[in-house]
Amino acid sequence: MPPDSEGVIKFELRHGSGPLPPDGGLDAIRRWFGICRALDLIGRDPARYEGAAYGNISRRAGTGFLITGTQTGGQETLAPDDIAWVREIDVARNRVVSQGPARPSSESLTHGQVYALAPRAGFVIHVHSPLLWRRAGALGLPATAPEAAYGTPAMAREVERLLGQASDGEAGAFSMGGHEDGIVVFGPSPEQAGLRLLRLYRRACEGRS
Repeated sequence: MPPDSEGVIKFELRHGSGPLPPDGGLDAIRRWFGICRALDLIGRDPARYEGAAYGNISRRAGTGFLITGTQTGGQETLAPDDIAWVREIDVARNRVVSQGPARPSSESLTHGQVYALAPRAGFVIHVHSPLLWRRAGALGLPATAPEAAYGTPAMAREVERLLGQASDGEAGAFSMGGHEDGIVVFGPSPEQAGLRLLRLYRRACEGRS
C-alpha cells in the first residue's frame, strides 16, 4: 500500500518482543471489540477504506496502554496475541515504542494523546461510522481539522487542541474531520466509554441532536 493508504502505520515504530502487563484488562477490550463488531463500528469491508480493517480499542495499563493490533478489526474475535503494549509515544519525533505479540494500531499516537492529555481517561474506542460522522455536528461533537491525517503528529496536535478547549480537559468524544467516518470516544472505565458510544449511536439513529 502507498503511505497515504488506509491502515498504514505512519509513525516510526520501535516494537520488540516482551510480555503484556499482568492484569491489563484484556477481557474488557475483547468484550467491547465484540460489541463494536456486531454494530459494524469495527470491521473490514472490501468496498470501504481500500479494503483495510477499521477501528481499534485501547486501555490504560501501567505507564502506557494496551491497544488492539494493526489490522485486527476484520477478525471475528480477539486473542491475547492480537494486543500490543505501547510503552511510550513521542509526538515531536513521530515515534511509538511498544512490545508484545502484535504490532500496535496505526492510531496509537491518537490514543496516546488522549491518555496523556486526559488523566482520567482509562479506555478509548475508535470506530468508523458514516452515520455518526455525518451527524457529528448535530450531536455536538468537536472535530479535528480535515487536513490532519490519521496516525500523524498533525492528528495528535489536533487532539491536544480539542481537549485543551474542553472545560475539564476531557470532552469524552470527538470526530476525526480528516479521517473518513472516524469517531473517538473515551472515558474513565470501559463501561463509561462504551455506554457513551452506544448513547451517541442511538441518538444518531433516532435523528436526535
